[in-house]
Amino acid sequence: MKKIYSLIILLFFLSAYGQTKDPRYQPKPYVEINHPEWTKNATIYEVNIRQYTSEGTFKAFEKHLPRLKKMGVDIIWLMPIHPIGKLYRKGTLGSYYSVKDFKGINPDFGSLADFKSLVDKIHSIGMHVIIDWVGNHSAWDNPLAKQHPDWYTKTREGKFQPTPWYDWDDVIDFDYNNPDFRKYMTDALKYWISQTDIDGYRCDVAGFIPVDFWENARAELDRIKPVFMLAEWESRDLYKKSFDMTYSWTLWDKLKQATIEKKGAPALFEYMAHDVNSFPFNSYRMTFTDNHDKNSWEGNQFSNFGPGLEAAMVLCSTVNGMPLVYSGQETGLDRSLAFFEKDPIVWRDHKFALMYEKLFTLKHNNQALWNGKWGGEMERVTNDNMNKILSFYREKNGDAVLTVINFSDQEADVTLDSKYIKSSYKELFSESPLVISQNKISLKLSAWDYRVFIKNK
Repeated sequence: MKKIYSLIILLFFLSAYGQTKDPRYQPKPYVEINHPEWTKNATIYEVNIRQYTSEGTFKAFEKHLPRLKKMGVDIIWLMPIHPIGKLYRKGTLGSYYSVKDFKGINPDFGSLADFKSLVDKIHSIGMHVIIDWVGNHSAWDNPLAKQHPDWYTKTREGKFQPTPWYDWDDVIDFDYNNPDFRKYMTDALKYWISQTDIDGYRCDVAGFIPVDFWENARAELDRIKPVFMLAEWESRDLYKKSFDMTYSWTLWDKLKQATIEKKGAPALFEYMAHDVNSFPFNSYRMTFTDNHDKNSWEGNQFSNFGPGLEAAMVLCSTVNGMPLVYSGQETGLDRSLAFFEKDPIVWRDHKFALMYEKLFTLKHNNQALWNGKWGGEMERVTNDNMNKILSFYREKNGDAVLTVINFSDQEADVTLDSKYIKSSYKELFSESPLVISQNKISLKLSAWDYRVFIKNK
């Protein structure tokens, strides 16, 4: 009885004056997968093979690899490389996302040997490559529709159907309730990893596919080699056991509000708060101003972010996340690329390429901007002009970056609360020095101006 009483007293003091050892209350990491080490400070680039060159082939694209390497690209994401269905095709050439053969190569792009050569060249210069995977649906004339009609969802009349509620009339919807189909799709994913040595996948409309399918597929792929998986989705459940990274659609939406809709810096505060507090630690978010869904015209009224585009590019490259560049974005693409027709990019020198080179070099070398657990958390730096100015600080292992952006079309004076960020800095673009020695520091920014201050070591 005395022993029991003593134990009760001990537990009381532990709970009152020390941390509880009860496993029910211990914090646990949400992300259970291991990100490949090479992704820790990586950037990503989306390649539209059809429009990238006049030839529209793997071989022609290879010539651009040294340029992309110099710009600071680490991961090459190839839009779907598979044969495109002809039945109910959209436009002359059809959509990449209407797949006729999940183990085939689009002959317009080249041969399987050409594709393997491209993968080898990407690897040879220290880059990695993922391919687009369209697991939610197939082309109407994919042989699976005749060989295994039970692998597809049906209308009430028992007919094939596009994915419900969308206008994707050139595809028909898969049924993941069928175990045999799940095995087929998993084997197809394993095929490209084992036979061509790609490094992972960007998975189209990943949230339409059951999470337990992805969790098992990721485990099977990782047994072949450590893979990198990007989900075209934005939800935390995919991070646990399946995907390294999801889209940050929310940031794109908030950036549009801050720029085109002229709601200023406050439009972004909610995003920043949720990134720190509601997304799992060690999750990756893909940040972008453009991709094939948002492909826009630069420098005029059709631009996603108008005159605030550069400010948005800087934010996407310094917030928590992995920045994406879409084909032609670095050349100041002045039109939306056609999706179902041939429409080659016209390449030219442009300041955006140099901007990305500076930003990506900083990301590679400064741990504060690294991805997931390897990077520094975003800390809000308050200022006296919060309606216009967004300012935040990231620090990791002695590296630190202070980002200050004017999200308005007017010149702005701003005073930052700098009590906890005192140090000497160099600005990334101008290379001008800045010494912060007081609790307040004042700056002047022109309309849509930005400053990225790097802490001196």
